[in-house]
Amino acid sequence: MCQEMMRAEIWLQESLSSQGGIEELAVRMGYSTSQIRRRFRHCFGISPGVYRDRLRLEKAARLLIHTPEGISQIARLCGYCNHSAFSRAFHRRYGQTPRRYRQSMRLRLNRQRRGIPAFPFRVTELPARQAVLTRLYDPPGELEDLTGWRSHAQGAEVLPPQLGEAPPLAIFHDQPLESSLPRLDLGVQLPDEPLNLALPPTFRLMRLPAQRHACLRLEHSRELRSAMLFMTCRGITGEGETLSGDPPHLVQEDSELELRIPLL
Repeated sequence: MCQEMMRAEIWLQESLSSQGGIEELAVRMGYSTSQIRRRFRHCFGISPGVYRDRLRLEKAARLLIHTPEGISQIARLCGYCNHSAFSRAFHRRYGQTPRRYRQSMRLRLNRQRRGIPAFPFRVTELPARQAVLTRLYDPPGELEDLTGWRSHAQGAEVLPPQLGEAPPLAIFHDQPLESSLPRLDLGVQLPDEPLNLALPPTFRLMRLPAQRHACLRLEHSRELRSAMLFMTCRGITGEGETLSGDPPHLVQEDSELELRIPLL
């Protein structure tokens, strides 16, 4: 994967609510707009504009399912100034109006819940943290655990040695709703304090803000989807906390896996 375009893709993901266009991205990257479009298409197979539109609609789908936000507010959060334009784009992508999609997906998820075991969990406000992460666009089908994460990450062998004892972290961008654009962030979690790290170009330092999470202990990473479904159904039926729709984190501390699901 082209490292420069990985940074471009991450910027697109992080600016979904912004009206900044490809011209702004080109300035940030130091390229012309035509160069950005050509290089991005070479790496991802589609133009940056189409890529961001897909991300926006996938974010909208997550918010429709998991949150009580109104459709107009969701449209704004996903970068659409016009409610009608959002509804047309959403219908083209999902074949249903946003309102109908919300109703049908919630019913479908509730039906899938049958047979899913209950997972004990606690709700806590996690403090601000940092993470050193790399992004995978062809993630492994299943992570047995996170202790071997470096074997999947280009450039991990030259990470600063002080990161060796930090707890491994995975951020799943295909949860709590599958994505047509596979992305997995792998790395380590760090305390929120000043750092002076020389990172390889495939890695970035990311701040994780203080936020409420539902925290679930997992025996194995195979339980992640069942745990997500359990918490999703509790939220949409009013039995439990409402998920924010943000990507969940899986952290390994010592030998224990903890799934952390962001909440509203």
